[in-house]
Amino acid sequence: MTTYHHADVRGRKLFYREAGSAHLPSIVLLHGFPSSSHMFRELIPQLSDKFHVIAPDYVGFGYSEAPSVQEFEYTFDNLAAHIEELLFKSLGLKQFSIYVQDYGAPIGYRIASAHPDAIQSIVVQNGNAYKEGIGGAFDSIKPFWANRNSETEKPVRSLLTKEMTIFQYTHGVTDPARISPDGYTLDQFFLDRPGNAAIQLDLLYNYQSNVALYDRWHEYFRSRQPRMLILWGKNDPFFTVEGAKAYQRDIQNAELHLIDTGHFALEDFSSFIEERMRKFLSQSAVPSGSTAP
Repeated sequence: MTTYHHADVRGRKLFYREAGSAHLPSIVLLHGFPSSSHMFRELIPQLSDKFHVIAPDYVGFGYSEAPSVQEFEYTFDNLAAHIEELLFKSLGLKQFSIYVQDYGAPIGYRIASAHPDAIQSIVVQNGNAYKEGIGGAFDSIKPFWANRNSETEKPVRSLLTKEMTIFQYTHGVTDPARISPDGYTLDQFFLDRPGNAAIQLDLLYNYQSNVALYDRWHEYFRSRQPRMLILWGKNDPFFTVEGAKAYQRDIQNAELHLIDTGHFALEDFSSFIEERMRKFLSQSAVPSGSTAP
């Protein structure tokens, strides 16, 4: 059974979903843009018989608190700091695996590189960490990064529209009839909340801070060789197959599966992903309260 909670983290309420016994090995599911922990609605019960599953919503996303940009600094450093405190202090996790998708990658890699001994393994699903992985869908954002103003902001605002949200869910899938409207409808509901456009624009502008950290993350990959499973929708217009393959330059035994789908691979390949994850994670499963050998 999945349960639903709020935790007070640095004076902000963070929502998270939880399933499975806390005595089982833990895995933390970190969502992307413009989604929330709702994207893991099928995966959580699929894994909870063997794993303790935690899926949080970042500040400004889903059911977590969404203070205005005047009240909160929306940067990836700040989002990661709040998730880090939730995991280690509020939930008391000592060791866990992470699943990173889209925004989940820069958040997860900040935590992993700062606490390498806490990370048992990493599952990457269209979560980028290489410049060659940045696809053509980012072209409209690059002028915004170089010079943020009302003109360069206009094309970036299109990423917040209903049409673009549906595109993210349906582009590159083999059978659109398999894509539930629940995901993109809920995402758009949250995107359309008053003040949310300013939040998302600040984060889209700050995304360039992630690119600046790529070299640091590559060094973490090379020096620590974390166990990694890469499950990549190969038709993703945002993050390319080249970005998926690039992980294998730095992590010798990274396992890669290219899937014939788009950005949100869980929407139509949840069972395939669950099967690969279950096999991969069981090979290194250590209860979250224990110390790895």
